[in-house]
Amino acid sequence: MLKITGSAQAHPLHGVSATREIESQMAGGLPPHTLMARAALAAAKLAKAIAPHAQSVWVACGPGNNGGDGLLTAALLAPWLMEKGATLTVTWCGDEQRMPTDARWALNLARQAGVCFVDAPPARCDLVIDALLGIGASCRPDPPNQTKPAPLEHLIDTFRQVGDQLLCLDTPSDLDVETGNLLVANKPINICEKAVFTITFLTIKPGLFTGQGRDAAGEVWFDDLAAGTADHPTHPPMAWLAAAPGLSMAPTSHGASVESALPLRPPRLAQATHKGDFGDVWVLGGQGISHNGHAMTGAALLAARGALNAGAGRVFVVPLDNAHPTTLDPVCPELMFRQVDVLASQVLPGGIWVCGCGGGQSVIPHLPVLLRQAAVLVLDADALNAIATDASLQQLLQIRATSQLVTVLTPHPLEAARLLQTTASLVQQDRLSAAATLATRFKCICVLKGSGTVTAAPGCVPTVNPTGNAKLSTAGTGDVLAGMLGAALARHTAELKRLPQADAASDSTHAVLSGYASVVCGVVYSHGQLADGWPVNAHLSASQLAFAAGTPPAEN
Repeated sequence: MLKITGSAQAHPLHGVSATREIESQMAGGLPPHTLMARAALAAAKLAKAIAPHAQSVWVACGPGNNGGDGLLTAALLAPWLMEKGATLTVTWCGDEQRMPTDARWALNLARQAGVCFVDAPPARCDLVIDALLGIGASCRPDPPNQTKPAPLEHLIDTFRQVGDQLLCLDTPSDLDVETGNLLVANKPINICEKAVFTITFLTIKPGLFTGQGRDAAGEVWFDDLAAGTADHPTHPPMAWLAAAPGLSMAPTSHGASVESALPLRPPRLAQATHKGDFGDVWVLGGQGISHNGHAMTGAALLAARGALNAGAGRVFVVPLDNAHPTTLDPVCPELMFRQVDVLASQVLPGGIWVCGCGGGQSVIPHLPVLLRQAAVLVLDADALNAIATDASLQQLLQIRATSQLVTVLTPHPLEAARLLQTTASLVQQDRLSAAATLATRFKCICVLKGSGTVTAAPGCVPTVNPTGNAKLSTAGTGDVLAGMLGAALARHTAELKRLPQADAASDSTHAVLSGYASVVCGVVYSHGQLADGWPVNAHLSASQLAFAAGTPPAEN
Protein backbone atom coordinates (compact mmCIF):
# COMPACT_ATOMS: atom_id res chain seq x y z
CA MET A 1 0.00 0.00 0.00
CA LEU A 2 1.38 3.39 -1.00
CA LYS A 3 0.33 6.92 -0.09
CA ILE A 4 0.16 8.99 -3.26
CA THR A 5 1.80 12.31 -2.52
CA GLY A 6 2.93 13.34 -6.00
CA SER A 7 6.44 14.11 -4.79
CA ALA A 8 8.67 11.03 -4.78
CA GLN A 9 7.80 9.70 -8.23
CA ALA A 10 5.49 10.17 -11.15
CA HIS A 11 2.51 7.83 -11.36
CA PRO A 12 0.59 6.62 -14.44
CA LEU A 13 -3.13 7.36 -14.29
CA HIS A 14 -5.47 4.85 -15.93
CA GLY A 15 -9.12 5.14 -16.86
CA VAL A 16 -12.04 2.77 -16.40
CA SER A 17 -11.54 0.67 -19.54
CA ALA A 18 -7.87 -0.06 -18.87
CA THR A 19 -8.60 -0.81 -15.21
CA ARG A 20 -11.33 -3.30 -16.10
CA GLU A 21 -9.09 -5.01 -18.66
CA ILE A 22 -6.24 -5.31 -16.16
CA GLU A 23 -8.67 -6.68 -13.58
CA SER A 24 -10.02 -9.25 -16.03
CA GLN A 25 -6.56 -10.38 -17.09
CA MET A 26 -5.41 -10.73 -13.48
CA ALA A 27 -8.52 -12.53 -12.28
CA GLY A 28 -8.14 -15.10 -15.06
CA GLY A 29 -4.85 -16.28 -13.62
CA LEU A 30 -5.79 -16.32 -9.93
CA PRO A 31 -8.01 -18.44 -7.67
CA PRO A 32 -11.61 -17.17 -7.37
CA HIS A 33 -12.20 -14.08 -5.23
CA THR A 34 -8.46 -13.34 -4.84
CA LEU A 35 -8.60 -9.72 -6.01
CA MET A 36 -11.58 -8.89 -3.81
CA ALA A 37 -9.88 -10.53 -0.83
CA ARG A 38 -6.74 -8.46 -1.40
CA ALA A 39 -8.71 -5.24 -1.82
CA ALA A 40 -10.77 -5.80 1.33
CA LEU A 41 -7.68 -6.68 3.36
CA ALA A 42 -5.96 -3.45 2.27
CA ALA A 43 -9.12 -1.44 3.01
CA ALA A 44 -9.50 -2.95 6.47
CA LYS A 45 -5.86 -2.23 7.31
CA LEU A 46 -6.23 1.40 6.25
CA ALA A 47 -9.52 1.77 8.15
CA LYS A 48 -7.83 0.57 11.35
CA ALA A 49 -4.91 2.94 10.77
CA ILE A 50 -6.97 6.08 10.16
CA ALA A 51 -9.62 5.39 12.80
CA PRO A 52 -7.94 3.27 15.48
CA HIS A 53 -10.34 4.43 18.20
CA ALA A 54 -13.56 4.23 16.18
CA GLN A 55 -16.57 3.16 18.22
CA SER A 56 -19.07 3.27 15.38
CA VAL A 57 -18.51 2.31 11.75
CA TRP A 58 -21.04 2.37 8.92
CA VAL A 59 -20.32 0.69 5.58
CA ALA A 60 -22.45 1.78 2.60
CA CYS A 61 -22.41 -0.98 -0.03
CA GLY A 62 -23.66 -0.85 -3.60
CA PRO A 63 -25.01 -3.66 -5.78
CA GLY A 64 -21.79 -4.57 -7.61
CA ASN A 65 -18.27 -5.65 -6.83
CA ASN A 66 -17.43 -2.35 -5.17
CA GLY A 67 -20.21 -3.23 -2.76
CA GLY A 68 -18.58 -6.63 -2.43
CA ASP A 69 -15.33 -4.94 -1.41
CA GLY A 70 -17.28 -3.12 1.28
CA LEU A 71 -19.07 -6.25 2.51
CA LEU A 72 -15.82 -8.17 2.83
CA THR A 73 -14.12 -5.18 4.49
CA ALA A 74 -16.96 -5.16 7.02
CA ALA A 75 -16.48 -8.88 7.64
CA LEU A 76 -12.77 -8.33 8.30
CA LEU A 77 -13.42 -5.39 10.64
CA ALA A 78 -16.19 -7.10 12.59
CA PRO A 79 -14.03 -9.11 15.07
CA TRP A 80 -11.83 -6.08 15.83
CA LEU A 81 -14.81 -3.82 16.45
CA MET A 82 -16.80 -6.38 18.42
CA GLU A 83 -13.82 -7.08 20.67
CA LYS A 84 -13.75 -3.47 21.85
CA GLY A 85 -17.53 -3.13 22.04
CA ALA A 86 -17.86 -0.88 19.00
CA THR A 87 -20.79 -0.98 16.59
CA LEU A 88 -20.60 -1.96 12.93
CA THR A 89 -23.55 -1.51 10.61
CA VAL A 90 -23.87 -2.17 6.89
CA THR A 91 -26.43 -0.79 4.47
CA TRP A 92 -26.52 -2.84 1.28
CA CYS A 93 -28.69 -1.89 -1.68
CA GLY A 94 -28.17 -4.90 -3.92
CA ASP A 95 -30.22 -7.76 -5.33
CA GLU A 96 -28.97 -11.15 -4.19
CA GLN A 97 -30.30 -12.83 -7.33
CA ARG A 98 -28.43 -10.50 -9.66
CA MET A 99 -25.22 -9.69 -7.82
CA PRO A 100 -21.78 -10.69 -9.20
CA THR A 101 -20.25 -13.94 -7.97
CA ASP A 102 -17.48 -12.24 -5.99
CA ALA A 103 -19.94 -9.90 -4.29
CA ARG A 104 -22.24 -12.81 -3.34
CA TRP A 105 -19.28 -14.58 -1.77
CA ALA A 106 -18.47 -11.43 0.23
CA LEU A 107 -22.11 -11.09 1.33
CA ASN A 108 -22.10 -14.62 2.75
CA LEU A 109 -18.85 -13.92 4.63
CA ALA A 110 -20.31 -10.73 6.07
CA ARG A 111 -23.33 -12.64 7.33
CA GLN A 112 -21.10 -15.34 8.82
CA ALA A 113 -19.11 -12.64 10.63
CA GLY A 114 -22.29 -11.45 12.34
CA VAL A 115 -22.40 -8.07 10.58
CA CYS A 116 -25.52 -6.06 11.40
CA PHE A 117 -27.44 -4.96 8.29
CA VAL A 118 -29.59 -1.82 8.50
CA ASP A 119 -31.86 -0.16 5.97
CA ALA A 120 -30.90 3.45 6.70
CA PRO A 121 -27.70 5.32 7.50
CA PRO A 122 -26.99 6.15 11.14
CA ALA A 123 -27.51 9.69 12.38
CA ARG A 124 -23.80 9.91 13.16
CA CYS A 125 -20.76 7.63 13.32
CA ASP A 126 -17.00 7.77 13.69
CA LEU A 127 -16.14 6.25 10.32
CA VAL A 128 -18.04 5.85 7.06
CA ILE A 129 -16.78 3.43 4.42
CA ASP A 130 -18.09 4.25 0.94
CA ALA A 131 -18.38 1.11 -1.20
CA LEU A 132 -21.32 2.13 -3.35
CA LEU A 133 -20.12 2.45 -6.95
CA GLY A 134 -16.33 2.74 -7.22
CA ILE A 135 -15.27 3.11 -10.84
CA GLY A 136 -18.87 2.55 -11.86
CA ALA A 137 -19.64 6.15 -10.92
CA SER A 138 -19.59 7.59 -14.41
CA CYS A 139 -23.11 9.02 -14.41
CA ARG A 140 -25.90 9.96 -12.04
CA PRO A 141 -27.69 6.81 -10.77
CA ASP A 142 -31.26 6.13 -11.80
CA PRO A 143 -33.96 7.93 -9.80
CA PRO A 144 -34.63 6.21 -6.49
CA ASN A 145 -37.06 3.31 -6.39
CA GLN A 146 -39.36 4.18 -3.54
CA THR A 147 -40.13 0.48 -2.90
CA LYS A 148 -36.57 -0.02 -1.63
CA PRO A 149 -35.85 1.08 1.94
CA ALA A 150 -32.35 2.35 1.14
CA PRO A 151 -32.07 3.27 -2.56
CA LEU A 152 -28.66 3.83 -4.05
CA GLU A 153 -29.27 7.47 -4.86
CA HIS A 154 -30.20 8.23 -1.26
CA LEU A 155 -27.00 6.60 -0.03
CA ILE A 156 -24.92 8.60 -2.50
CA ASP A 157 -26.53 11.76 -1.21
CA THR A 158 -25.86 10.69 2.38
CA PHE A 159 -22.49 9.00 2.73
CA ARG A 160 -20.51 12.24 3.18
CA GLN A 161 -22.83 13.63 5.82
CA VAL A 162 -22.85 11.24 8.75
CA GLY A 163 -19.24 10.38 9.59
CA ASP A 164 -16.39 12.11 11.36
CA GLN A 165 -14.10 10.30 8.93
CA LEU A 166 -14.69 8.92 5.45
CA LEU A 167 -12.90 6.15 3.60
CA CYS A 168 -13.83 5.62 -0.07
CA LEU A 169 -13.04 2.25 -1.63
CA ASP A 170 -11.43 2.49 -5.08
CA THR A 171 -12.93 5.92 -5.83
CA PRO A 172 -15.58 8.16 -4.26
CA SER A 173 -19.00 7.04 -5.44
CA ASP A 174 -20.11 10.54 -6.40
CA LEU A 175 -17.10 11.23 -8.63
CA ASP A 176 -16.40 10.53 -12.30
CA VAL A 177 -13.05 8.81 -11.97
CA GLU A 178 -11.74 9.89 -15.37
CA THR A 179 -12.69 13.56 -15.35
CA GLY A 180 -12.82 14.59 -11.69
CA ASN A 181 -16.37 15.80 -12.24
CA LEU A 182 -18.69 15.56 -9.22
CA LEU A 183 -21.91 13.77 -10.21
CA VAL A 184 -24.12 15.26 -7.51
CA ALA A 185 -24.84 18.91 -8.22
CA ASN A 186 -24.88 21.55 -5.48
CA LYS A 187 -23.67 19.09 -2.87
CA PRO A 188 -21.10 19.98 -0.21
CA ILE A 189 -18.01 17.97 -1.06
CA ASN A 190 -17.08 16.90 2.46
CA ILE A 191 -18.74 17.63 5.74
CA CYS A 192 -15.98 15.54 7.36
CA GLU A 193 -13.42 17.59 5.45
CA LYS A 194 -10.54 17.06 7.87
CA ALA A 195 -10.54 13.29 7.45
CA VAL A 196 -11.34 12.05 3.95
CA PHE A 197 -9.39 9.16 2.49
CA THR A 198 -9.55 7.11 -0.69
CA ILE A 199 -7.84 3.77 -1.28
CA THR A 200 -7.75 3.05 -4.99
CA PHE A 201 -7.07 -0.44 -6.35
CA LEU A 202 -5.19 -1.91 -9.33
CA THR A 203 -4.62 1.47 -11.00
CA ILE A 204 -4.51 5.12 -9.99
CA LYS A 205 -7.32 7.11 -11.60
CA PRO A 206 -6.96 10.64 -13.04
CA GLY A 207 -10.22 11.99 -11.64
CA LEU A 208 -8.85 11.75 -8.11
CA PHE A 209 -6.37 14.53 -8.80
CA THR A 210 -8.07 17.18 -10.91
CA GLY A 211 -11.23 19.27 -10.88
CA GLN A 212 -13.44 18.41 -7.91
CA GLY A 213 -11.60 15.14 -7.40
CA ARG A 214 -8.94 16.49 -5.07
CA ASP A 215 -11.55 17.64 -2.57
CA ALA A 216 -13.78 14.61 -3.06
CA ALA A 217 -11.01 12.01 -2.66
CA GLY A 218 -9.00 13.62 0.13
CA GLU A 219 -5.82 11.72 0.96
CA VAL A 220 -5.23 9.04 -1.67
CA TRP A 221 -3.70 5.62 -1.03
CA PHE A 222 -2.96 2.98 -3.66
CA ASP A 223 -2.77 -0.80 -3.57
CA ASP A 224 -2.08 -2.52 -6.89
CA LEU A 225 -3.29 -5.87 -5.47
CA ALA A 226 0.04 -7.38 -6.57
CA ALA A 227 -0.81 -6.55 -10.16
CA GLY A 228 2.36 -4.60 -10.90
CA THR A 229 0.33 -1.89 -12.64
CA ALA A 230 3.05 0.75 -12.53
CA ASP A 231 4.06 -0.14 -16.08
CA HIS A 232 1.51 -1.52 -18.51
CA PRO A 233 2.85 -1.35 -22.07
CA THR A 234 -0.46 -2.70 -23.36
CA HIS A 235 -2.47 -0.23 -21.29
CA PRO A 236 -0.98 3.25 -21.79
CA PRO A 237 -2.08 5.78 -19.18
CA MET A 238 -4.63 8.53 -19.75
CA ALA A 239 -2.32 10.92 -17.91
CA TRP A 240 0.61 11.09 -15.52
CA LEU A 241 0.60 12.48 -12.01
CA ALA A 242 3.62 14.77 -11.85
CA ALA A 243 6.44 14.39 -9.37
CA ALA A 244 8.78 17.03 -8.00
CA PRO A 245 10.97 18.85 -10.56
CA GLY A 246 13.77 16.62 -11.70
CA LEU A 247 11.61 13.53 -11.19
CA SER A 248 8.42 14.07 -13.18
CA MET A 249 7.90 12.89 -16.73
CA ALA A 250 6.65 14.11 -20.08
CA PRO A 251 5.47 10.84 -21.60
CA THR A 252 4.87 10.31 -25.30
CA SER A 253 1.57 9.16 -26.70
CA HIS A 254 2.81 5.57 -26.37
CA GLY A 255 3.33 5.90 -22.64
CA ALA A 256 7.12 6.08 -22.73
CA SER A 257 8.58 8.85 -20.62
CA VAL A 258 11.16 11.54 -21.00
CA GLU A 259 13.23 12.88 -18.13
CA SER A 260 11.53 15.82 -16.60
CA ALA A 261 12.08 19.35 -15.87
CA LEU A 262 15.08 20.96 -14.37
CA PRO A 263 14.54 22.41 -10.91
CA LEU A 264 13.67 26.10 -11.04
CA ARG A 265 17.06 26.93 -9.59
CA PRO A 266 19.89 24.39 -9.97
CA PRO A 267 21.42 23.20 -6.71
CA ARG A 268 24.86 24.39 -7.79
CA LEU A 269 25.90 27.07 -10.23
CA ALA A 270 29.20 26.98 -12.05
CA GLN A 271 31.48 29.86 -11.13
CA ALA A 272 32.26 30.78 -14.73
CA THR A 273 28.79 31.99 -15.65
CA HIS A 274 27.20 35.29 -16.58
CA LYS A 275 23.64 36.57 -16.83
CA GLY A 276 23.40 35.50 -20.46
CA ASP A 277 23.68 31.88 -19.32
CA PHE A 278 20.26 32.17 -17.71
CA GLY A 279 18.46 33.87 -20.57
CA ASP A 280 16.33 36.97 -21.10
CA VAL A 281 12.63 37.29 -20.33
CA TRP A 282 10.49 40.01 -21.90
CA VAL A 283 7.11 40.78 -20.33
CA LEU A 284 4.57 42.58 -22.50
CA GLY A 285 1.42 43.66 -20.66
CA GLY A 286 0.13 46.02 -18.04
CA GLN A 287 -2.43 48.19 -19.81
CA GLY A 288 -2.10 51.78 -18.55
CA ILE A 289 -4.50 54.16 -16.89
CA SER A 290 -4.84 56.14 -20.11
CA HIS A 291 -6.93 53.32 -21.61
CA ASN A 292 -10.46 53.99 -20.33
CA GLY A 293 -9.12 54.61 -16.86
CA HIS A 294 -8.38 50.90 -16.32
CA ALA A 295 -4.78 50.37 -15.24
CA MET A 296 -3.38 46.83 -14.90
CA THR A 297 0.32 47.62 -14.71
CA GLY A 298 0.62 45.47 -11.61
CA ALA A 299 -0.03 42.27 -13.57
CA ALA A 300 3.03 42.82 -15.76
CA LEU A 301 5.15 43.71 -12.74
CA LEU A 302 4.08 40.55 -10.93
CA ALA A 303 5.03 38.43 -13.93
CA ALA A 304 8.37 40.22 -14.21
CA ARG A 305 9.12 39.83 -10.51
CA GLY A 306 8.23 36.16 -10.74
CA ALA A 307 10.64 35.74 -13.65
CA LEU A 308 13.41 37.64 -11.87
CA ASN A 309 13.12 35.69 -8.63
CA ALA A 310 12.80 32.39 -10.44
CA GLY A 311 16.24 32.81 -11.93
CA ALA A 312 16.10 34.66 -15.25
CA GLY A 313 19.37 36.36 -16.20
CA ARG A 314 17.68 39.61 -17.26
CA VAL A 315 14.04 40.69 -17.23
CA PHE A 316 12.64 43.45 -19.44
CA VAL A 317 9.19 44.93 -18.95
CA VAL A 318 7.30 46.51 -21.86
CA PRO A 319 4.29 48.31 -20.32
CA LEU A 320 1.35 49.05 -22.58
CA ASP A 321 1.10 52.72 -21.67
CA ASN A 322 3.31 55.26 -23.44
CA ALA A 323 1.24 58.16 -22.08
CA HIS A 324 2.20 57.37 -18.47
CA PRO A 325 5.25 55.12 -18.86
CA THR A 326 6.58 53.09 -15.99
CA THR A 327 10.36 53.32 -15.91
CA LEU A 328 11.24 51.88 -12.52
CA ASP A 329 9.99 49.22 -10.17
CA PRO A 330 11.23 50.46 -6.79
CA VAL A 331 10.57 47.04 -5.28
CA CYS A 332 12.66 45.29 -7.92
CA PRO A 333 15.03 47.88 -9.40
CA GLU A 334 16.76 45.06 -11.31
CA LEU A 335 13.87 45.08 -13.77
CA MET A 336 14.55 47.00 -16.99
CA PHE A 337 11.85 48.88 -18.86
CA ARG A 338 11.37 49.45 -22.58
CA GLN A 339 8.79 51.36 -24.57
CA VAL A 340 6.38 49.37 -26.66
CA ASP A 341 8.10 50.79 -29.76
CA VAL A 342 10.63 47.98 -29.33
CA LEU A 343 8.08 45.77 -31.06
CA ALA A 344 8.10 47.99 -34.14
CA SER A 345 11.67 47.08 -35.05
CA GLN A 346 12.22 44.66 -37.90
CA VAL A 347 13.76 42.04 -35.61
CA LEU A 348 12.16 41.18 -32.31
CA PRO A 349 14.60 41.23 -29.36
CA GLY A 350 15.71 37.72 -28.49
CA GLY A 351 14.57 35.95 -25.36
CA ILE A 352 11.42 34.43 -23.94
CA TRP A 353 8.34 36.58 -24.37
CA VAL A 354 5.55 36.54 -21.79
CA CYS A 355 2.51 38.29 -23.20
CA GLY A 356 -0.94 39.19 -21.94
CA CYS A 357 -0.65 39.75 -18.19
CA GLY A 358 -2.95 42.72 -17.61
CA GLY A 359 -2.79 43.46 -21.33
CA GLY A 360 -6.44 44.40 -21.80
CA GLN A 361 -7.37 45.57 -25.27
CA SER A 362 -4.01 47.30 -25.64
CA VAL A 363 -2.20 44.01 -26.27
CA ILE A 364 -4.12 43.16 -29.44
CA PRO A 365 -2.12 45.22 -31.99
CA HIS A 366 1.15 43.64 -30.84
CA LEU A 367 0.14 40.00 -31.05
CA PRO A 368 0.87 39.46 -34.78
CA VAL A 369 4.56 40.36 -34.50
CA LEU A 370 4.99 38.17 -31.42
CA LEU A 371 3.21 35.25 -33.02
CA ARG A 372 5.36 35.53 -36.12
CA GLN A 373 8.76 36.11 -34.50
CA ALA A 374 9.02 35.07 -30.83
CA ALA A 375 11.02 31.85 -30.61
CA VAL A 376 9.40 30.93 -27.30
CA LEU A 377 6.16 32.64 -26.33
CA VAL A 378 4.05 32.36 -23.17
CA LEU A 379 0.51 33.59 -23.77
CA ASP A 380 -1.66 34.42 -20.78
CA ALA A 381 -4.84 36.25 -19.85
CA ASP A 382 -5.85 38.98 -22.30
CA ALA A 383 -3.61 37.63 -25.05
CA LEU A 384 -5.66 34.42 -24.94
CA ASN A 385 -8.93 36.35 -24.93
CA ALA A 386 -7.84 38.30 -28.00
CA ILE A 387 -6.83 35.16 -29.88
CA ALA A 388 -10.14 33.50 -29.00
CA THR A 389 -12.07 36.15 -30.96
CA ASP A 390 -9.74 36.59 -33.95
CA ALA A 391 -9.42 33.87 -36.60
CA SER A 392 -6.31 35.44 -38.13
CA LEU A 393 -4.50 35.35 -34.80
CA GLN A 394 -5.54 31.74 -34.35
CA GLN A 395 -4.06 30.91 -37.72
CA LEU A 396 -0.77 32.60 -36.81
CA LEU A 397 -0.72 30.62 -33.58
CA GLN A 398 -1.31 27.32 -35.34
CA ILE A 399 1.53 27.75 -37.84
CA ARG A 400 4.17 28.64 -35.24
CA ALA A 401 5.07 24.99 -34.58
CA THR A 402 5.89 24.37 -38.25
CA SER A 403 8.88 26.71 -37.80
CA GLN A 404 9.81 25.11 -34.45
CA LEU A 405 8.53 28.16 -32.57
CA VAL A 406 7.38 27.13 -29.11
CA THR A 407 4.16 28.40 -27.56
CA VAL A 408 2.81 27.91 -24.05
CA LEU A 409 -0.83 28.78 -23.34
CA THR A 410 -1.81 29.28 -19.69
CA PRO A 411 -5.63 29.59 -19.61
CA HIS A 412 -7.88 29.33 -16.63
CA PRO A 413 -11.15 27.45 -17.35
CA LEU A 414 -13.03 30.51 -18.67
CA GLU A 415 -10.18 31.50 -21.00
CA ALA A 416 -9.96 27.90 -22.18
CA ALA A 417 -13.69 27.93 -22.83
CA ARG A 418 -13.39 31.05 -24.98
CA LEU A 419 -10.63 29.43 -27.05
CA LEU A 420 -12.73 26.27 -27.47
CA GLN A 421 -15.97 28.22 -28.02
CA THR A 422 -17.71 26.42 -25.20
CA THR A 423 -18.46 27.10 -21.53
CA ALA A 424 -16.24 27.00 -18.46
CA SER A 425 -18.61 24.43 -16.96
CA LEU A 426 -18.02 22.03 -19.85
CA VAL A 427 -14.27 22.59 -19.66
CA GLN A 428 -14.34 21.69 -15.97
CA GLN A 429 -16.35 18.56 -16.68
CA ASP A 430 -13.42 17.08 -18.62
CA ARG A 431 -10.24 19.01 -17.96
CA LEU A 432 -7.91 16.42 -19.50
CA SER A 433 -9.79 16.48 -22.77
CA ALA A 434 -10.01 20.28 -22.84
CA ALA A 435 -6.27 20.73 -22.30
CA ALA A 436 -5.40 18.06 -24.87
CA THR A 437 -7.76 19.60 -27.42
CA LEU A 438 -6.21 23.04 -27.03
CA ALA A 439 -2.70 21.61 -27.33
CA THR A 440 -3.56 19.68 -30.48
CA ARG A 441 -5.60 22.42 -32.13
CA PHE A 442 -2.99 25.12 -31.64
CA LYS A 443 0.10 22.85 -31.77
CA CYS A 444 1.37 24.16 -28.45
CA ILE A 445 1.82 23.36 -24.79
CA CYS A 446 -1.35 24.05 -22.82
CA VAL A 447 -1.41 24.65 -19.07
CA LEU A 448 -5.05 24.45 -17.96
CA LYS A 449 -4.97 26.06 -14.53
CA GLY A 450 -7.14 25.12 -11.59
CA SER A 451 -7.28 22.37 -9.01
CA GLY A 452 -5.09 19.67 -10.50
CA THR A 453 -3.57 21.83 -13.25
CA VAL A 454 -3.29 19.87 -16.49
CA THR A 455 -0.32 20.27 -18.85
CA ALA A 456 -0.78 18.89 -22.35
CA ALA A 457 1.30 18.91 -25.53
CA PRO A 458 0.75 17.33 -28.97
CA GLY A 459 1.76 13.66 -28.97
CA CYS A 460 2.31 13.59 -25.22
CA VAL A 461 0.22 12.06 -22.47
CA PRO A 462 -1.18 14.91 -20.32
CA THR A 463 0.30 15.52 -16.88
CA VAL A 464 -1.81 16.33 -13.82
CA ASN A 465 -0.15 18.48 -11.18
CA PRO A 466 -0.67 17.39 -7.55
CA THR A 467 0.49 20.59 -5.82
CA GLY A 468 -1.25 23.86 -4.99
CA ASN A 469 -4.24 24.82 -2.90
CA ALA A 470 -6.88 27.49 -2.43
CA LYS A 471 -4.27 30.06 -1.36
CA LEU A 472 -3.58 30.50 -5.09
CA SER A 473 -7.18 31.63 -5.64
CA THR A 474 -6.30 35.31 -5.55
CA ALA A 475 -5.58 37.95 -8.17
CA GLY A 476 -2.12 37.87 -9.72
CA THR A 477 -0.94 34.36 -8.88
CA GLY A 478 -1.42 33.34 -12.52
CA ASP A 479 0.73 36.29 -13.61
CA VAL A 480 3.48 35.06 -11.29
CA LEU A 481 3.20 31.59 -12.85
CA ALA A 482 3.61 33.10 -16.32
CA GLY A 483 6.78 34.88 -15.19
CA MET A 484 8.16 31.76 -13.55
CA LEU A 485 7.53 29.87 -16.77
CA GLY A 486 9.39 32.56 -18.67
CA ALA A 487 12.44 32.19 -16.42
CA ALA A 488 12.59 28.39 -16.61
CA LEU A 489 12.05 28.39 -20.38
CA ALA A 490 14.81 31.00 -20.76
CA ARG A 491 17.23 28.78 -18.90
CA HIS A 492 16.17 25.74 -20.90
CA THR A 493 16.61 27.63 -24.18
CA ALA A 494 20.03 28.87 -23.10
CA GLU A 495 21.08 25.31 -22.31
CA LEU A 496 19.87 24.08 -25.69
CA LYS A 497 22.03 26.71 -27.36
CA ARG A 498 25.07 25.34 -25.55
CA LEU A 499 24.51 21.89 -27.02
CA PRO A 500 26.69 20.82 -29.96
CA GLN A 501 25.10 22.21 -33.10
CA ALA A 502 24.61 18.79 -34.68
CA ASP A 503 22.71 17.53 -31.64
CA ALA A 504 20.54 20.62 -31.47
CA ALA A 505 19.72 20.51 -35.17
CA SER A 506 18.69 16.84 -35.03
CA ASP A 507 15.84 17.47 -32.62
CA SER A 508 12.42 16.96 -34.19
CA THR A 509 9.58 19.36 -33.54
CA HIS A 510 8.02 16.75 -31.27
CA ALA A 511 11.22 16.28 -29.28
CA VAL A 512 11.68 20.02 -28.88
CA LEU A 513 8.09 20.46 -27.69
CA SER A 514 8.37 17.50 -25.32
CA GLY A 515 11.49 18.99 -23.75
CA TYR A 516 9.80 22.32 -23.18
CA ALA A 517 6.70 20.56 -21.84
CA SER A 518 8.84 18.84 -19.21
CA VAL A 519 10.16 22.22 -18.10
CA VAL A 520 6.61 23.57 -17.90
CA CYS A 521 5.48 20.65 -15.73
CA GLY A 522 8.30 21.35 -13.30
CA VAL A 523 7.39 25.03 -13.01
CA VAL A 524 3.71 24.27 -12.44
CA TYR A 525 4.67 21.83 -9.70
CA SER A 526 6.98 24.34 -8.00
CA HIS A 527 4.41 27.14 -8.24
CA GLY A 528 1.86 25.00 -6.41
CA GLN A 529 4.45 23.76 -3.95
CA LEU A 530 5.06 27.32 -2.80
CA ALA A 531 1.42 27.55 -1.74
CA ASP A 532 1.53 24.13 -0.08
CA GLY A 533 4.51 25.21 2.01
CA TRP A 534 2.94 28.52 3.07
CA PRO A 535 1.86 28.82 6.74
CA VAL A 536 -1.62 27.35 7.08
CA ASN A 537 -3.24 30.38 8.69
CA ALA A 538 -1.42 33.01 6.61
CA HIS A 539 -2.79 34.67 3.49
CA LEU A 540 -0.67 34.33 0.36
CA SER A 541 -0.68 37.34 -1.98
CA ALA A 542 0.68 37.32 -5.50
CA SER A 543 3.44 39.72 -4.46
CA GLN A 544 4.57 37.34 -1.74
CA LEU A 545 4.42 34.47 -4.20
CA ALA A 546 6.59 36.35 -6.70
CA PHE A 547 9.31 36.94 -4.12
CA ALA A 548 9.15 33.31 -3.02
CA ALA A 549 9.51 32.07 -6.59
CA GLY A 550 13.20 31.34 -6.23
CA THR A 551 12.97 29.74 -2.79
CA PRO A 552 14.02 26.10 -2.87
CA PRO A 553 11.43 23.72 -1.39
CA ALA A 554 11.96 22.72 2.21
CA GLU A 555 13.60 19.34 2.61
CA ASN A 556 11.52 16.62 4.24
